[in-house]
Amino acid sequence: MNNQSHQNIRAVCAQAIFNVLEEGQSLSATLTTLNHKIADKDKALVQEICFGVMRVLPELNFYIHTLMSKVLTGKNRILHDLLLVGIYQILYTRIPAHAAVGETVNAVNTLKKTQLKGVVNGVLREFLRRQTSLQQQFTQDSKQQNQQTLHPSWLLTRLKQAYPKQWQAIVNANNQKPPMWLRVNLNQYSVSEYQQLLTKDGIESETFADIPSAIRLITPVNVAKLPDFAKGTVTVQDLSAQYAAYLLAPQNGEHILDMCAAPGGKTTHILEVASKAQVLAVDIEPSRVKRIHENLTRLNLHAEVKVGDGLTPERWCEGQQFDRILLDAPCSATGVIRRHPDIKWLRRDSDIAQLTELQYAILTKIWAYLKTGGTLVYATCSILPDENKLQIERFLQENTSAKLQGELKQFLPTENGGDGFFYAVLKKLEWQHIFKQKN
Repeated sequence: MNNQSHQNIRAVCAQAIFNVLEEGQSLSATLTTLNHKIADKDKALVQEICFGVMRVLPELNFYIHTLMSKVLTGKNRILHDLLLVGIYQILYTRIPAHAAVGETVNAVNTLKKTQLKGVVNGVLREFLRRQTSLQQQFTQDSKQQNQQTLHPSWLLTRLKQAYPKQWQAIVNANNQKPPMWLRVNLNQYSVSEYQQLLTKDGIESETFADIPSAIRLITPVNVAKLPDFAKGTVTVQDLSAQYAAYLLAPQNGEHILDMCAAPGGKTTHILEVASKAQVLAVDIEPSRVKRIHENLTRLNLHAEVKVGDGLTPERWCEGQQFDRILLDAPCSATGVIRRHPDIKWLRRDSDIAQLTELQYAILTKIWAYLKTGGTLVYATCSILPDENKLQIERFLQENTSAKLQGELKQFLPTENGGDGFFYAVLKKLEWQHIFKQKN
């Protein structure tokens, strides 16, 4: 029975990778749909393998293409993805090599490709024989220099242009496993009190001076192990994402819109800061809106939640005006690659222009629903200037009622710090101010 479940793990991993690389599905979404095929005890390993393969994909592909004279295509393409799974285990997990090979070869049966069992076995055993020389070849081959960054060339080009001195540090941070940051519900515990609970349970952590609610775990743990997690004392939320609620500065009694709100991390943070604010959380994806409800329920918080499109607020807004708006705009997600390494292979260079037009259109539409004197925080989890700095500069030029408050904030991913995030705080001027500016 154990063998059967283990054999299926590699097949499930290959199927997930196939769904991402061949079908264009996101890794998180495909793992959710395949969840029922994975025993609870195996979920962490499936995650480790699938996310790991996405992180180092060019390296694994290099080995397979070097070892095979003919690439597996068409109906047999899933066996290429199974080889990725096998080689990843040999290189990056503690699974003994013979077990990794054996279990991966067994998965060929589950995938109903028994006639090609010998091919998979042969490639993996040849990789074991030549592992050291292949790794040296990958490191030394000048043609592989782009591949060694483990990033697609279009993205590298953009990063080098935008950050000539920092692009290597960004790439390096993107290739690490992400740190685990927590947001303490300060209505229940202070950060130091919650840290004591963690220490008592043998969980090491550190705090961050700039954000009063943030704690980083030295070693990530399953949320079930976090003290009082089910009681809403703490939420898993990246450090950079925690800036959103503080920059928005919500006040009790205000009407606040959280646009593109799923899965609800920022919605719940707004309510933790101002529990008597009247918050409307809106997202276009019905399945993700469900997550907003789940997060509100766990934290025992209340907000109005709607399915709605930022391009057509008139359909769900009912003429309401807001004191504050958080617009977490749909973006390339290039700031959270270490959390979602499949982004590197799902995004295309041409997506960026489409995204910037969408962001600008939503920002323009939503701006009309902000009260005079109100505050809008524009946020993305991108590090590309087109979606961030240039977007806001254009908006300020074309909208005389908008004024930038403070400086633009562009966070870059750092190894033990936050993800890549961008924030701009915009104030809506009264018409008298606009008139004065014009004259």
